[in-house]
Amino acid sequence: MSDDFNIDALVPPQMAAKAEAVGIKKAGLSFGTTFMLAILAGAFIGLGAIFATTVSAGTITIKDAAGAAAFGTTLPYGVIRLITGLSFTLGLILVVVGGAELFTGNSLIIMAFMDGKVSLSQLMRNWGIVFFGNFIGSILTALIMFFTKQYTFGAGSIGLNALMIGEAKTSQDFIQAVALGIMCNALVCLAVWMCYSARSTTDKILAIIPPITAFVAAGFEHSVANMYFIPIALFIKSWGSPAFFESIGKTAESFPHLTWGNFMVGNLLPVTIGNIIGGAVMVGLVYWFVYLRENKPA
Repeated sequence: MSDDFNIDALVPPQMAAKAEAVGIKKAGLSFGTTFMLAILAGAFIGLGAIFATTVSAGTITIKDAAGAAAFGTTLPYGVIRLITGLSFTLGLILVVVGGAELFTGNSLIIMAFMDGKVSLSQLMRNWGIVFFGNFIGSILTALIMFFTKQYTFGAGSIGLNALMIGEAKTSQDFIQAVALGIMCNALVCLAVWMCYSARSTTDKILAIIPPITAFVAAGFEHSVANMYFIPIALFIKSWGSPAFFESIGKTAESFPHLTWGNFMVGNLLPVTIGNIIGGAVMVGLVYWFVYLRENKPA
């Protein structure tokens, strides 16, 4: 056995050096590799969103014409949010362990940029390619899920849940969405940061679960997750069958804020701004300042 074999977790100064090295590697990937890994990440986060939407469905009681409960249960709000958050962790676990390029986590490339190891053009190139790839992966996942007709399962409870999630996310004002985005990516990047201390797959999974559960449970906003949550709701609103809407006792007009314009401008734009602030500034720049600033070349 090698003398330098060590199962102890890396300590923060070592984590900062690893984060910088990872940032350099990410910025140097080819367009094709970066784009394909970004599509994968969008799909992976979509899978976490599918899981979260499914397990939290049916928590609202819908009554039939006779006044009897057709489906649904009543659980405390916090319990529903906890279950939803735990389910959503699947997405980042797949990204980190499986290997993929996620825009929100790549906010930490800012550490390599601040040390002069990655240029501004490399940073913007990575963020741009990854953001677009994440969008493609997420929206394709939403499209496939619509054609599975999974939204009709549980007497339409899954579809109703998706519609209500989409309506809520497109009803926020701009500043609220920015603030929710800041808090979200601070937690996401802290999860990624803690993964840099890991020596095993188990370490990484355990580092991911608490922060990701927390951001979902608290109702914070993740730009890539919303690339799935809102489009699937839009697809259901536009193309859902009359039988589905009859089963949930709603119509498409019951979700007035759920439009493509509100998705792009009212949610995705401010949430992305907030995500960059929360990840790059509140996590990346802070840890660069603490552990790497003195090593920056003159």
